[in-house]
Amino acid sequence: MEPGNKRNLENDLKVKEKANNEINDNLAIERTQFANERTFLAYMRTSMGFILAGFSLIQFFKGQVYVWIGALFIPAGIILSLIGMWKFIAKRTAIDKHRANYTPTSHLHAQLAAEEERQNNQNFPQ
Repeated sequence: MEPGNKRNLENDLKVKEKANNEINDNLAIERTQFANERTFLAYMRTSMGFILAGFSLIQFFKGQVYVWIGALFIPAGIILSLIGMWKFIAKRTAIDKHRANYTPTSHLHAQLAAEEERQNNQNFPQ
């Protein structure tokens, strides 16, 4: 293989690798966002369980102990839902900030950078 063709092939591979890295970065951000949503839903599911358990204890058991335990479960579920909402919003804000700061280069930019590097290598032989 000729040295010029080898250099072109290496630059083309670098451009493709950069494009693949950008795709991987975007997918990683999406996975993080989905994980945040799943965690939020788990908090909501758990808090609903606490609230429903509290109402069930109060409604179906007439003993004073069960009423007090049920009365504690209801605010615990509400507090848990508020904590989950707070964590979800904080993490979503961090993800959005990261996404705004992330500036992927397009394929065209990567190709132009490879062309500039190729020209610089031709102008200044080693």
